[in-house]
Amino acid sequence: MTVQLLRRKFTVEQYHKMIESGILTADDRVQLIQGEIIEMSPIGTKHASCVKRLNKIFANKLGDRVLIAIQDPVELDDSSEPQPDVALLKPRDDFYENAHPQPQDIYLLIEVADSTIQFDREVKIPLYAIANIIVVWLIDINEQTIEVYQQPTATGYQQIEKFTLGETLVIPGFPDVTITVDEILGK
Repeated sequence: MTVQLLRRKFTVEQYHKMIESGILTADDRVQLIQGEIIEMSPIGTKHASCVKRLNKIFANKLGDRVLIAIQDPVELDDSSEPQPDVALLKPRDDFYENAHPQPQDIYLLIEVADSTIQFDREVKIPLYAIANIIVVWLIDINEQTIEVYQQPTATGYQQIEKFTLGETLVIPGFPDVTITVDEILGK
């Protein structure tokens, strides 16, 4: 016999109230995924290095054309507020002071994975597709590849490409700006 556990789901609004009231703090490395508060994995040195490298690359190549958000929340819908490793956002004068970025504010989301590759592929990327995030990059540190997900639908991304060392990517929304896999992975 299988025991069915009942789970209490939370909305983004309830999640924010938990943060405001101190139930959840900055020390709690969590994100809201499909109404559930999920612990995030610790960040290893290779992961952190890749995120720092991406931040510098995007700052140098795009300057004020975007806002670069590093491990900040994005509000996908009423039940999911993940924290992608990097988000390229449309610039706003208020720097999103009054609300977290939503799908229409996002040029590109990037997940950097070493130990979380399966969770990112099977949970977060499908959520991004449902939310109509136009382009997502999944950087697999272990395999030294970058998967590019495009053409979102309610059932997932229709176009998935894998890039390896020596190949070049175009930054979405900025066809004049390219970046190599080698630059991203520090090779």
